[in-house]
Order: sequence, then structure tokens, then C-alpha cells
Amino acid sequence: MALSLAISPCPNDTFVFHALVHGRVPGAPEVEVTYADVDVTNTAAERGAFDLVKVSYAALPWLLEDYHLLPCGGALGRGCGPLVLTRGAGGSGSGSSSGTGPDRTDLSGATVAVPGDRTTAYLLFRLWSAGRPPARIEVVPFHEIMPAVAAGRYDAGLVIHEARFTYPRHGLTALVDLGEWWEGDTGLPIPLGAILARRGTVDPVEAAGWIRESVRQAWADPEASRDYVLSHAQEMEPDVVDRHIGLYVNEFTADLGDAGFAAVEALLGRATDAGLVPQTSSSRATAWTS
Repeated sequence: MALSLAISPCPNDTFVFHALVHGRVPGAPEVEVTYADVDVTNTAAERGAFDLVKVSYAALPWLLEDYHLLPCGGALGRGCGPLVLTRGAGGSGSGSSSGTGPDRTDLSGATVAVPGDRTTAYLLFRLWSAGRPPARIEVVPFHEIMPAVAAGRYDAGLVIHEARFTYPRHGLTALVDLGEWWEGDTGLPIPLGAILARRGTVDPVEAAGWIRESVRQAWADPEASRDYVLSHAQEMEPDVVDRHIGLYVNEFTADLGDAGFAAVEALLGRATDAGLVPQTSSSRATAWTS
């Protein structure tokens, strides 16, 4: 039987999984792929809908009873965090001063569009804005957030991925880079997206081997996946695609390592202490072969 895999259509995922999806990894099973935004896969994983699935690290407390966390294939790094965007040129990066209208620099009383309520981006936003939360949060499809903020339908928007490179085109300003905030506060990389393997269905050691080989092939011959990546890149310019892959596919994609697992534990630990996620056993979050 084919292995069911759910990933996003973003360039980092299609780049990483190209070889596995196309049957180029020796010993790996046939793969059936579903492409969906991470907010969709977070929900689907709760139903056990996929054998291998890309989810937000923030969703792990709801998923680790049924899935193993794999030490590779995900998105974690430095300088790649979510951004909080507002209209105009008033963003200071600190969120410490008050303001109204398009140049506001404080989100107290604001309506903010976010890409999902169990995304890592939103969890980081909640940790950052603790003590001065916005008045209202609305979950909005990722691709609609920047145009909606630019049109004034929301006071601010929380964005991820290629929006780091394209938000100035919408006349928007970065109020805060949550990756910079996280790294400055913890000294750790930022954990964004994780790869999970369903317990009792997929051997996590074998799955990690397939994914690492797929990553190795992606780096060895980047042009092999070019057409596949561009076909799913949602009209993204080739230059933005290259920058996207360069930022989100890094040493942590091949192996989380001690720093990567420490980042996951720090994120979930802080979120648990703040009452934002259920208690998660540290050993369960890190002992992925258990």
C-alpha cells in the first residue's frame, strides 16, 4: 500500500520531499501526496489522516500520543521567523508605543489576522503579546492576509514563509520579527514545522532514513526538483523560490540535533507555563523512537 504524505506546497517542502515523492529513494514505499496549508494538516493529523505529515511544532501537544516526532525534514532555523505586519511606516519593531490608524505601533485593541490557531507563528505571537493582547483574532487563509491588511480590513497580520520577501510590495511594515524576538530571548533557533510519523503504521527510524536521503538528493542536484517546486509555488517568482529554499532548508532539515530539540522543548515549555497548550512530556517530545 502507498504511504500517505501531507506537506505544504511551499518550496521548502517540495524541494525536500521531491525524491521521496517521485520514487527516487531506494527502499522507500510508494507515496501518495496531499498538498495543504499547515493549518489544514494540523487538524487532519488530529484525526490520524496521514502516515507522514508536516505540522506546526505548536500542534505537537495534541498529536504526540498518535505520532512520532521525526528528527529531520521539517523547518527550523535562524532568521526565518514569522512577521507581524501593519500598514504604513510606523512600525518600530518593539511594539512598545501606542498609535492608531495605519501607522499604529501597538496592537492593544487591534484586530489581527493569523494563519491558524495552532500554528507556531500564532503561538509565538501569543507569547510575545502576553500582557498586551489584541482585542480580536481572526483566522484567515495565509495568501489573503497581506492584501487584507493593506486594504485596512485588519489592523495587523501575522505572516510566514515567502511573505518575508514580498510584504513591502503591499505597502506594509514589519512591526516585529518574532524570530528575532525568540532568538534574542532564548539564543535558540526557531522551531516552525515538524514532520510526524503515525505510530503503529510507520517505523520512525526507516522514515527518517527516507527523508534524509531525499534531502541529500535535493542538495546534491537542486535542478532535479526545479520544475516540481515551481509548479507548486503559487506563482512565486523564481528568485523568491530560491531565497525561500535557502532560508528554510538548512542543517536542521537534515538533523534537528541538540539545538533543535532544545528549541522544541523551550517553545513547548514556555507555552505550557503560560497555559497556552496542554502539558507535554519532555521525553515524549524528544525521544522520537520511543
